[in-house]
Amino acid sequence: MLVRNKITLLFIVLFYSQITLGQTVIDKKIKGQIVADSTTVDRINIFNSSNEKSTVSDQNGFFVLSAKEGDILVFSAVHLETIRKKISKEELLLELLKIKMVPKSIVLKEVIVNEHPEITAENLGIIPYGQKKYTPAERKLYTATSGNGIDGLLNTISGRKAMLKKEIVVEKKEQLLVRIENLFEDKYYTETLKIPFDYIRGFQYFAIEDASFAAALLSKNKTMVMFLIVKLAEKYNQIITNEN
Repeated sequence: MLVRNKITLLFIVLFYSQITLGQTVIDKKIKGQIVADSTTVDRINIFNSSNEKSTVSDQNGFFVLSAKEGDILVFSAVHLETIRKKISKEELLLELLKIKMVPKSIVLKEVIVNEHPEITAENLGIIPYGQKKYTPAERKLYTATSGNGIDGLLNTISGRKAMLKKEIVVEKKEQLLVRIENLFEDKYYTETLKIPFDYIRGFQYFAIEDASFAAALLSKNKTMVMFLIVKLAEKYNQIITNEN
């Protein structure tokens, strides 16, 4: 009877051991790669919220992390939208797990130049509000072409009008260059847009020649500026590649 009880107890222990082993899922090291349009994919944080293990991606977006079916991986970076990925059984069998991330919309900070109200001719009552403001080059052109007298005729004949119009174009481009220079640091061009350092100035000239981008800069539409500059950088980098 004692022997029979021991055999029964051993059977029960073995039975529950088999159930426990059957329910145990061993973590597997999965290899993945993060891809994102027009931005860097290195040093991106990958955190397994199930086993609390973490790692970071390399300069090409590759990473290795232990996980099992049903684990939740969290991918996050300052410049990318955070995503949560639940690992499936099929994904564990992949040689390389591809993760697509999306760049964040960057909100540019407002810069307050002067807290005091601007002192202008309008505020002082010298000219009415809403009157067109001329740049120095535009004022020269207006002076040269105003009226129908002999001065206007002579200026037209001498080509002065054409010269002044070109001066206005140059002046506006200089204004656009100043705006784009104040918006972005060199690091943004080289790391985010992948523009080589020696080509940054050339890219700025290339960008302001685009009518849509120039209009966005002039209207201070920051959302449109951020959207268009990424597309323009892709085109410019392709031009550099073709030239080389």
